[in-house]
Amino acid sequence: MARTNIRSTRVKPASGGLLVLNVLRRERISANFARVTLGRGDIDRFKPMGYDQWFRLFLPVGGGSLAKVPKRLDMVSYLRFLTVSKNVRPVLRNYSVRAYRPDGPEGPELDVDVVLHGSPDDGTAGPASAWAQTCRPEDPVAILDEGIGFNPPPGTRHVVLVADETGLPAVAGILDSLPHDARGHAIVEIPDEADRQELTGPPGVTVDWLPRATTGLPAGQFAYREAIGLRLPQEPTYGWVVGEQALATGVRRHWVASGLPKDNIMFCGYWRAQP
Repeated sequence: MARTNIRSTRVKPASGGLLVLNVLRRERISANFARVTLGRGDIDRFKPMGYDQWFRLFLPVGGGSLAKVPKRLDMVSYLRFLTVSKNVRPVLRNYSVRAYRPDGPEGPELDVDVVLHGSPDDGTAGPASAWAQTCRPEDPVAILDEGIGFNPPPGTRHVVLVADETGLPAVAGILDSLPHDARGHAIVEIPDEADRQELTGPPGVTVDWLPRATTGLPAGQFAYREAIGLRLPQEPTYGWVVGEQALATGVRRHWVASGLPKDNIMFCGYWRAQP
C-alpha cells in the first residue's frame, strides 16, 4: 500500500460521480511519455480544480465494457469491484490532470500524460502504458474525480515541489495554478533529457530538471539527493513530494527533521520500485 497523507490534506471535488469519456486523440510527446486527450461523453460534468487534481481511471479489458465500474469508490464498493473476474474487470489506475481546456475543437478536453514502460507488441508494457500507446478515438474510459492534494496553509507563498517522472503532470498543474507572487523550487527527475516539457509557472519558482539516464541511479534517488541538499528558507514553506515511495517518504522524513511542520507537507508514494 502506498505511503501518503493525501487523505488528510486533500480538497475533495465539489461534485463526485462516475464520468464516462471518450478518447479524442493520442500522441507520443517524448521517448518516455504519451499524452491521451479525453472528451465527449460526460465531460461537461467535470469540474477543473487546477493544482494536482487527480482521478481514478478505469480502462475496459480486451475491448470489454465499463459496466462493472462502481459509480462511487469507497471501501465497500472497491472490495466488491475486486470480486469481479479479471477477465472482465476494468483496469484501475490513478492519474493527474495534465491540462484541461474548456474550448477544444469538440468541446471541453482533458489531457492525461502516461509514463511509458515496455512495448504492447511484445507484452512487456503494463495495462495503462499499453493503452496509452494503442488507444483509438472513440474508445471509452471512465473516471472518478478525487480532487487535489496540494493544500498549503493560508498565506504560504514559498513552496518546494519534488517529483520523479510519474509526478511531472501534477507538478505542471501546480505550477500553472500557483499565484503569480509564489516563490520556491521545483525538482523534477525525468528518465532522459528529451523528456523535459514546457511548464508555465510563477517567475519566482525555479524548476530544476534532473535527467537520470547517465547517472546509474535507481528511479527517484537523483531527486532525493537534490531535495535533501536544498536548504529550506526561514519563511513559512509548504513541501510537496510524490513519486517512487522511497523518494516520497525519504524527503518527507528529511523535511520533518529539518523543522518543517508535518501539516506543511503533502507526500505520496505513487509507486514502489521492486527490490
